[in-house]
Amino acid sequence: MSASHPLDRAVRNALTSRQAPLSIREGGVLRFDPAYATFAAAGPDATAEDWVALARSTGPVALFETDPVIPAGLGEVSRIDCLQMTATALTADGRDIAFEALTDADGPEMLALATLTQPGPFFSKTHLLGPFIGIRREGVLVAMAGERLSLDGFSEVSGVCTHPDHRGHGYAGVLMRAVGQRILDRGDTVFLHARIGHAATIAFYETLGFRPRITPSYVVMDVA
Repeated sequence: MSASHPLDRAVRNALTSRQAPLSIREGGVLRFDPAYATFAAAGPDATAEDWVALARSTGPVALFETDPVIPAGLGEVSRIDCLQMTATALTADGRDIAFEALTDADGPEMLALATLTQPGPFFSKTHLLGPFIGIRREGVLVAMAGERLSLDGFSEVSGVCTHPDHRGHGYAGVLMRAVGQRILDRGDTVFLHARIGHAATIAFYETLGFRPRITPSYVVMDVA
């Protein structure tokens, strides 16, 4: 893959385009406000001192790219190896399952569902990175999906999760198709990330129309 592809440095490109208002800068390093995400990325003039200063002032930061190099002065806290997948069209599904738009008022319930199911890093304001939709049963939120990283020409489906008591009904597919189609309809390519080794999940995404692209790692770092 060409190193110049926008998704090779999706975090950096998001923080310098559509999601720039959510960024915090320390020298040559940018990160999301920690209430939204731990993602951070370096510019060409970044130094190790910038990384350490940023982590000291805002808390743990995370690289999300291929072959991440931990800056001097920081130590690895955790790592998730991922597969980045993209789609320019989605497969059809005839299921008729009602869903609703979620709002900031649903934030605590969304955080609780994400904390239970662990779809990926999710914080108090992650649900505000992009529009989310969800499915309720007897008034309780049991499944959701939404958007996370957004950069010029590309938007990410993320936060996809279903309560363990409500799996097996096709909720994830319905929600992902709805979110993904909304992204495609506005002219973006849709992308997502899956954990390496989760073969069943990756195979499911392939049935929706997603294809593998690169293998970035999500590496959380803090002051050593």
